Amino acid sequence: MVTSRRRLGDFGERVAAHRLESIGMRLIERNVRVGRIEIDIVAADGDDVVFVEVRTRRGGAAAAESLVPAKLQRMWQAAIGYCETRAIDPQRARIDVVAIDLEPDGSARTIDHFRGIEIPEAPE
Repeated sequence: MVTSRRRLGDFGERVAAHRLESIGMRLIERNVRVGRIEIDIVAADGDDVVFVEVRTRRGGAAAAESLVPAKLQRMWQAAIGYCETRAIDPQRARIDVVAIDLEPDGSARTIDHFRGIEIPEAPE
């Protein structure tokens, strides 16, 4: 059974993929699992391998605000794991976020692409 949350996420990923391709990025994979973490989109941007987190929200708080430091840390760990299994130099890896805010009718209000997100230090 596909939930409304899953449909919203799938829609956001399609919008994000289109946006990334429109700026010249090449999609490599979508919905990749690395251990227990899912990477929404893996793309190439020139020589960089980009791990993209897609956040989609309808109404309420902004999509970009829903990304917590712990999620970014898990994404970075998954990105490093992905690089290790595919012999990719992790120096070429970066994390991007595509945040999509929708109007109540489902139309896009804003689509923001944040490049090279800084990964916060893990708490000790």
